Amino acid sequence: MPKIISSTTLRNNYAELSDWCHKTGEPLFVTKNGAGDLAVLDMDAYEDLTSRLALYESLAAGRVAADEGHARPAGTAAQALRRRIGPQNAKD
Repeated sequence: MPKIISSTTLRNNYAELSDWCHKTGEPLFVTKNGAGDLAVLDMDAYEDLTSRLALYESLAAGRVAADEGHARPAGTAAQALRRRIGPQNAKD
């Protein structure tokens, strides 16, 4: 269940609410004048969320490319990646 608080509660109890965000990794939803206004996350949760979003965007782009016929066998793709990163970084 999401934790919903008013902006006044956030202002008056910032340290406690910050600790809660860090401990749970969950967002706080903040209202202003009774309407949704902000979502507050700790930095680790935010970075995890943005990393996942970037991954999903990459996967979606790959799906579109494959659907458009821009696909190649896995072995060919792996060889191209090895050439791109260099032999010193490639692990067989």
